[in-house]
Amino acid sequence: MKLFEQITDRQEKLSVIGLGYVGMPIAVAFAKKVNVIGFDVNEAKIRLYKSGIDPTNEVGNEAIKQTSVEFTHDESRLKDAKFHIVAVPTPINSDKTPDLSPVESASRLLGRNLVRGSIVVYESTVYPGVTEDVCIPILESESGLRCGVDFKVGYSPERINPGDKVNTLEKIIKIVSGIDEESLDEIAKVYELVIQAGVHRASSIKVAEAAKVVENSQRDINIAFMNELAMVFDRMGIDTKEVIDAMNTKWNALGFYPGLVGGHCIGIDPYYFIYEAERLGYHSQIILSGRKINDGMGKFVADAIIKKLVLANKVVKQAKVLILGVTFKENCPDTRNSKVIDVINSLRDYGIEPVIVDPHANADEAKEEYGIELTEIDSVTDADCIVFAVAHKEFIDLNWEQIDSLFREDLNYNEKIIIDVKSIKDRNYLEELGYSYWRL
Repeated sequence: MKLFEQITDRQEKLSVIGLGYVGMPIAVAFAKKVNVIGFDVNEAKIRLYKSGIDPTNEVGNEAIKQTSVEFTHDESRLKDAKFHIVAVPTPINSDKTPDLSPVESASRLLGRNLVRGSIVVYESTVYPGVTEDVCIPILESESGLRCGVDFKVGYSPERINPGDKVNTLEKIIKIVSGIDEESLDEIAKVYELVIQAGVHRASSIKVAEAAKVVENSQRDINIAFMNELAMVFDRMGIDTKEVIDAMNTKWNALGFYPGLVGGHCIGIDPYYFIYEAERLGYHSQIILSGRKINDGMGKFVADAIIKKLVLANKVVKQAKVLILGVTFKENCPDTRNSKVIDVINSLRDYGIEPVIVDPHANADEAKEEYGIELTEIDSVTDADCIVFAVAHKEFIDLNWEQIDSLFREDLNYNEKIIIDVKSIKDRNYLEELGYSYWRL
């Protein structure tokens, strides 16, 4: 009997290693069809899941309470499963080179508990070659088993869009690959249990690995182009959004907008591609240039804030700047690689310690990761400048009376500065009221 049939007959179990924004939704989805072991080294996170709390907000507390996933931080439980999905993060080092330590650690941990006849599928974003050249040797060394004989390996890049309640896991076509035709067929069938959109069978693991870094690099480059336009249009005194809205009336316009490009995918994956290209002797030109532009947007926004403060005759060091949003994207608690932090750090260079409000971000994580204290919006009444940094629904819904209540009462309208990074407010209306307004 094939492993796929053993899993669907509930004779064998499936495990998910790494229960973050990617792994946890996968585990919950599969648990509706098969027996699932959900493993994470973070004991505190496991306790939350066991108590019915979803710290990622990806599927919600109710789904966590109802799921049959066996949550555990005991690695020996992995021996009870034969189909393993590795979904750990792959960040970058301070020098922008890939940090493979999480996926290497996961491979060692899994290798210690790997049993004969298993299939291991990696979902972590890596440059082409990592699965076969880095992960498989670790699995073999730790397990004493031979890949291709005693166990099989595949790669299926994660495509989850954190915070997106429309394009969910089940609705996104899944790229799958394996070391041979037999493993590819088994892996494809297993994922087809939960992926309603279907799967795309890549010809090799390297093709699947490359597809992931390329799709995010493509988005990065397109946003970098819009960011470069925004910086030039700012000098020209032209409103970038108005230009884009006009351009988007053509059927083949791509619909990209400028912004702060952070998170664990678009802001990181291109560096994996760049690293491997340079290791092979090719110096990236377009992709690296796009990364440099996007990495510099935090400082550009901060400089726009300072310019507005100066033009409003503010004493920069004494100005109170309120930043609304610190997560890397809207309606999501994920602060990893958030470029709002670059805005904050640049303001600190000018002697400004901004007030940060974010109803979605985890206060403890923000403090531990970035050393910032989150404030409740109800306690803010004396701002000189308000920065709409993230398009959370709560911020979009703020009306002008609520916005005005956040400013110092003694300010004239032209002294009240609004920086709208995400262009979520009506520029014409606010300027008619007299606000000093700027948007990216």
